[in-house]
Amino acid sequence: MNTSSVMPYPARYWHMLADGRMQCDLCPRDCHLHEGQRGACFVRQRQGDQMILTTYGRSSGFCIDPIEKKPLNQFYPGSSVFSFGTAGCNLTCKFCQNWDISKSRDMDRLMDQASPEAIANAAVQHGCKSVAFTYNDPVIFAEYAMDVADACHARGVQTVAVTAGYMHDQPRRDFYAKMDAANVDLKAFTEDFYFKLTSAHLQPVLDTLSYLQHDTDVWLEITTLLIPGYNDSEAELSALCQWIKTELGPDVPLHFSAFHPDHKMPDVPATPPATLVRARQTALKAGLNYVYTGNVHNLEGDTTFCPACQTPLIERDWYLIKRYRLDAHGHCPDCGAAIAGRFDARCGHFGRQRIPIHMGGSTA
Repeated sequence: MNTSSVMPYPARYWHMLADGRMQCDLCPRDCHLHEGQRGACFVRQRQGDQMILTTYGRSSGFCIDPIEKKPLNQFYPGSSVFSFGTAGCNLTCKFCQNWDISKSRDMDRLMDQASPEAIANAAVQHGCKSVAFTYNDPVIFAEYAMDVADACHARGVQTVAVTAGYMHDQPRRDFYAKMDAANVDLKAFTEDFYFKLTSAHLQPVLDTLSYLQHDTDVWLEITTLLIPGYNDSEAELSALCQWIKTELGPDVPLHFSAFHPDHKMPDVPATPPATLVRARQTALKAGLNYVYTGNVHNLEGDTTFCPACQTPLIERDWYLIKRYRLDAHGHCPDCGAAIAGRFDARCGHFGRQRIPIHMGGSTA
């Protein structure tokens, strides 16, 4: 594909400053741009008196995944999701697990091109329940993601944001008005961690979580990547879980996932499985109803239990659903308790497949 054929796309969320610079208003980084400069995300650029989104219509790749891989365990379990991302990121996480995509400044890495309508059509063609904006943070390609969401909804396809949740209020409202579900990375529960390891701040992420839970109908799940010695202390985990229960409620699913040495932290050891098990127990003791472990093989940590009677309701082996006992209304068949989430009458059976898709430069 000739990437130079992609026309510049006008971006939203900016204003001019008195000194002639342009301020990007998408996220709390508030980048100030001279002519030709790009923001810290590298994909939002000033051209004259407008801002453009350089990655509109371009992707680092498309793939069909199990929804549980996002991870979303209580959003149409077992269904398939049409996943894609672009390049760049508005955080600078030293522990990034997708750094080759999210930190890329090489636009030629974006080999696939597709219009919003083409993505929606492909999702329908492949029988996907939803489309996920993932691999890198969709906040930075918000205009593209929102247009894709409109096209998906027109075809009856749901939309999912996998994000760090780092954005300003107005774009947050616009963006999540188009989303059906979100998994937000709550990377730690201290400002020190956010500032030193991500070049960001904690409070805007907490604001996004509170907004999603209290002011939208978006189904919300949270992921925290546990890094040994950085954010896995009992005190921090207890504080994080108490905040979730108090501010968001006990029914928001929480996923603890395992770090592996990567990017700028190659000498930090991988997260021991025992740390995830301990974190899960801490969260359950704090009163959270749905707590999972990720990136490790742990059948109990993969399972959805009834919070009322503790019956195993959705038993998983990695991303494969082995047993599904919810009734057609999403209730426990033993005690009748309603299970938080979005459910069909029957679960999907996509399993643990991962199917790469080439869009072939499709624009329609």
